[in-house]
Amino acid sequence: MSDSDPSIHYDQRVFRVRQNTENGEVGAETYFRYEQTEDRLTGTYAGGTIAEGHLMGRVFPDGHLEFCYHHVTTDAHVRAGQCTSTPHRDEDDRLVLKEKWQWFTGDQSHGTSELIEVDRDEVPD
Repeated sequence: MSDSDPSIHYDQRVFRVRQNTENGEVGAETYFRYEQTEDRLTGTYAGGTIAEGHLMGRVFPDGHLEFCYHHVTTDAHVRAGQCTSTPHRDEDDRLVLKEKWQWFTGDQSHGTSELIEVDRDEVPD
């Protein structure tokens, strides 16, 4: 797969965090559930320090994503930001999203993260 793949459709895919910079709030216990209709992406995420989160954005023809997100942490903080994700494949041919993000709230800092696709049956209830 090239760095981006227009054949990727994100509907019903589930990802978990593989790596995040220190100023991020999501971690290995956070799972993202994506839905896609045409070029619109929506999703929910929760787990670890995230009580509940939502995202909404766009899927571009080359497969990359641009979206805004917001969440409430388990200690009741509200945070929001924006993200650009680029799809790649790892050595096991699993879909990996390499992300660049920035907070709208708090210190408005930047960061990077990686999400890796997991089977839906791997997600805790």
